[in-house]
Amino acid sequence: MKLNSYINGQWIAGNDSGTEVFNAVNGESVCTVSSSGIDFNDAVRFAREKGGPALRKLTFHERANALKEIAKRLMAKKEEFYRVSAWTGATRTDSWIDIEGGIGTLFTYASLVRRELPNETFLVEDDAQRLSAEGSFIGRHILVPKEGVAVHINAFNFPCWGMLEKIAPSLAAGMPVIVKPATASAYLTEAMVREIVDSGLLPEGAIQLISGSVGNLLDLLNEQDVVTFTGSASTGQKLRTHPNIVANSIPFTMEADSLNCSILGATVEPGSPEFDLYVKEVAREMTVKAGQKCTAIRRAIVPRNRVEAVAEALKARLSKTTIGDPAIDGVRMGPLVGRSQVDDVWNRVEQLRQECELIHGGNRDFAINGGDAEKGAFFPTTLLYADQPLASELPHSVEAFGPVSTLMAYDDIDQAIAIAKRGKGSLAGSIVTADNREARDLVLGCASYHGRLLVLNADCAKESTGHGSPLPTLVHGGPGRAGGGEELGGLRAVKHYMQRTAIQGHPTTLTAITNEFNPGSEQIKDPVHPFRKHFEDLQIGETLITHRRTVTEADIVNFGCLSGDHFYAHFDEIAAKDSLFGKRVAHGYFVISAAAGMFVEPSPGPVLANYGMENLRFVEPVGIGDTIQVRLTCKQKIKKDRRSEEEQPNGVVVWDVEVRNQHDKPVALYNILTLVARKED
Repeated sequence: MKLNSYINGQWIAGNDSGTEVFNAVNGESVCTVSSSGIDFNDAVRFAREKGGPALRKLTFHERANALKEIAKRLMAKKEEFYRVSAWTGATRTDSWIDIEGGIGTLFTYASLVRRELPNETFLVEDDAQRLSAEGSFIGRHILVPKEGVAVHINAFNFPCWGMLEKIAPSLAAGMPVIVKPATASAYLTEAMVREIVDSGLLPEGAIQLISGSVGNLLDLLNEQDVVTFTGSASTGQKLRTHPNIVANSIPFTMEADSLNCSILGATVEPGSPEFDLYVKEVAREMTVKAGQKCTAIRRAIVPRNRVEAVAEALKARLSKTTIGDPAIDGVRMGPLVGRSQVDDVWNRVEQLRQECELIHGGNRDFAINGGDAEKGAFFPTTLLYADQPLASELPHSVEAFGPVSTLMAYDDIDQAIAIAKRGKGSLAGSIVTADNREARDLVLGCASYHGRLLVLNADCAKESTGHGSPLPTLVHGGPGRAGGGEELGGLRAVKHYMQRTAIQGHPTTLTAITNEFNPGSEQIKDPVHPFRKHFEDLQIGETLITHRRTVTEADIVNFGCLSGDHFYAHFDEIAAKDSLFGKRVAHGYFVISAAAGMFVEPSPGPVLANYGMENLRFVEPVGIGDTIQVRLTCKQKIKKDRRSEEEQPNGVVVWDVEVRNQHDKPVALYNILTLVARKED
């Protein structure tokens, strides 16, 4: 069977015999993979001319809704993906991380984008910056989608998650994608892309798939494109220095396999919960996906006086790991992805043995339960030991990408930190200790060399996602050997596929451009109270100036009795005089409560609810006898999706509130959000 690519809106196969891919369990042929004959210029053109413009017409919320619906469809088809995933050697647990973990990332980004970003095609970032003395010249930052294509080159170990965690922020940003999976497991990626294409939930050209080599694709990219890569550091370096990528300053994000470590704290005693957690975590990272994880623990750093106890506990646990066909009950670890990977890991283990002692496994004669020992890609759990890791080089530079880890001894915390840094940059590290002071020293000592650090103890173990689990709301990447990139990271990932542009001009002009009110912008006055208007009828910049109110001693006393706040600055004349205020002052929360009473229109109308308050600042104190007045301005409108047919259509309106005193000085500044009814469906 030939595996297809999806290019220019159609499924096509390469025109040569291609590379044959085998079932990792029994060695049977699965398919051949080739992109020979594919016109990559067609793929790039189709993305730029078809997919990009269509995606950019959609708002963030519309893109997010598409991601959500795709995730629901993929989840409904998950059993088919599990069936195919077994051919890669993955157990059900391994596949769950890849398949449902990837789909979960789609759900997360769909929710994050709808919650945090406006229902617009662009994003306004940060507050307005005043650039002139009179305020007639200001600056803002906006982000718009790049007008190119995001090329995602993925590793073999996570054919589903690796793709989905990259395309989710790309598509949310409004950028079409070309996915290039690793050949060894491309058939699983292809199965998932077929479902996405068949769903019809994305515009034509929004997603394309290359099964096989990328050919001359990188030569065809320009300054509006983005490339991401996950895989070996050596391959990543070659791609990163591609002449066209360098010449056009094409953003290139690399997430490379790294020699991640886990440190057992010096205070941890054998038999303690933390000791058991450490052994369990190291063993799990060695055996999940048969150790084929870019975040797997390759270096287990333990106190010298705990080496023997840790080694014995690890060997006992690893000895119970049944290796074989994942379809058989009781099998805990499947094969590597293919025979070439087996040969590579054996070669790496032999290299490591030049400086390390083999203390478990490492023998080619081992038992498997089911599968084909000759044609399958099985490898035994293998543990090595480095007695003087700071005097060794190979354990910090050679990675056996399989169920292999090296135990390393340290004499004090500073030495543990130094050993961790010898990895020259890691995606993930973990620290297991119940001593928070020790955890602090280790985290601050190791952080500069790590993209992520897990501090594991009995308090968080029950809910911890573990050493090797990237989460979509946190950055996934690391310095140095790990590639120097940052994937995921919540909205940071979405913004990676957008161009940030500083715009300058008059406040009114920038308000018209951004659909967000800027200080100094023209204010729109209307005799109709803004709280009497539906969402559609409100204009950005529409402003209400309220009546005035003089604050009395009775106001302060009554508010104090109502709230229970009898702080000395409000009630003690002598203490208040000696304070920074120099007099008794009103409660800050009285000021904003009084302001609400001044600008709220009390009768029933389109305003459905108070949705919250943001960015509150008390600028000047308000004393007895001071007079306040409020300016309420429509700052931003965010149309919300209806959750059901029965729900009243609505949107969130952000109001800029400025409370001023009799000297026309601001005393309180903040934003309030109201839920406002829409007239149309």
